[in-house]
Amino acid sequence: MFSKSWHFSPQEEMLEVKKRKNKLVIGIPVETTYDENRVALAPEAAALLIQNGHTIYIQSKAGENAFFPDQEYAEAGCQLVYSDKEVFQADIILKVAPLSDKELEFVHPGQVILSTVALPMQKEDYFKALISKKVTAIAFEFIRDKANTFPLVRSMSEIAGNTSILIASAYLSDKKYGKGRMFGGLSGITPTEVVILGAGTVGEYAVRAAMGLGALVKVFDSSVYRLRRLQNNLGTRIFTSIIQPKVLLKSLKTADVAIGAIHSAWGRTPIIVNEEMVSQMKKGSVIVDVSIDQGGCFETSSITTHSEPVFQKFGITHYCVPNIASRVPNTASYAFSNFFAPVLLAIGEEGGTENMLKRDPGVRQGVYLFNGTLTNQYIGEFFRLPYQDIDLLMAAF
Repeated sequence: MFSKSWHFSPQEEMLEVKKRKNKLVIGIPVETTYDENRVALAPEAAALLIQNGHTIYIQSKAGENAFFPDQEYAEAGCQLVYSDKEVFQADIILKVAPLSDKELEFVHPGQVILSTVALPMQKEDYFKALISKKVTAIAFEFIRDKANTFPLVRSMSEIAGNTSILIASAYLSDKKYGKGRMFGGLSGITPTEVVILGAGTVGEYAVRAAMGLGALVKVFDSSVYRLRRLQNNLGTRIFTSIIQPKVLLKSLKTADVAIGAIHSAWGRTPIIVNEEMVSQMKKGSVIVDVSIDQGGCFETSSITTHSEPVFQKFGITHYCVPNIASRVPNTASYAFSNFFAPVLLAIGEEGGTENMLKRDPGVRQGVYLFNGTLTNQYIGEFFRLPYQDIDLLMAAF
C-alpha cells in the first residue's frame, strides 16, 4: 500500500517557482573597425525581441553597410540614437567587432558585452580596462552549442568557404588578374583544378562550392581523421592527401586556384606553402588565403583590404582580406541574428544574464569576464592575469 504522507507536504513544495522575466535594454553601436560591414542584429530579429517586450537602441547607420537602412530598424520598433554615449546606456551591448578604445570609455559597471574578442589582435590593456569596469563579457567565437561545436564560427566559416570560391572565380576570369578562364568545367574542356589546404568547415564548403561548379578538387590536411570526415560529409570520394611537400608542390604546379583554409586553435597559422612553392605555380592562377585572419598559410601572403583586395607576386594573384564574411555582410548579419535573437530571448525568459548562463553551458563557455573577474584560462595564462573557473563562479552566484 502506498503511503499517504505526501498529502501533508506543504503546498509550496509542490509548486514550481515562476521565473521572473526581465525586460532587456539592448544597444547596437556602429561598427568602427576597418572593413567590418556586418551588424549583429537584422531588423526582423530586432522586431521579434521588441514584440517580446525588450527595448533596442541602435545607433544611426549601424546597419547601413549590411544594407539595412535606419528606416527598417525604426519600422521594427527600435529607438534610433545618434551617439556612442546614448547607445552605451543600454544594459547589454551587442556588436560584431571588439570594443574600440573610444567605446571602452562609455562602458559602465554591470554591463554585458556580447562581441568577438579577436585574441590575436588584443593586448593586456584591453582586458584590464574591462576588468576595471566590472562587466560580463561574452565572446562569440568561444560559444558552443549542444553538439559541442562553435555555431557562430561555423556559420562564418561556411560563408567564408563558399565565398572564397566565388572570389577565386571572379579573379580567374579577370583580364588583369587572371587568365580569362571560366571557373569549373565544360564538356571537352579541362576542368579548373583547385587545391584546398585544410579539411575543416571552410575547406568543406569551399569543396562543395567548387565541385558544384564542376572543378577538379584536391584537399590537403595534416589529419587523416578530418580528411575521412570530409569525404563522409560529402558522400563522395575526392582526392585527399596528408600534407607532404612533394605531393603538395606537384598539385600546386597544375592548380588554377589555391585556397588556404588552415585553422589554428590558438595563435598563428603555420606556413604550409613557402615562397619557392608559390613561384612554381602557373602564371595567372589565384590564391585566396582565408587563413590570413591568423597570419596566413602561404609565405607570400600579406594582409589586404576590401577596397584593395589583391596583389600579384610571381604572376600569382593573392587575395588576402581578413574577415571574408564581411564581404557579404547582409548574409553574415542574418547568420548572427539567427543565433543571437534566441540567446537574448532566453536571457529575458530566464530573468537575466546570470540565470541564463547557469542553464546554458554552451553560452557559458563564451564568457571570458564575469562581473569583472577573468574566467578564460588561456587569456589569463597568456597575459599573466589572475583568473577563476566560470563554473565555480556560477555555482557560488
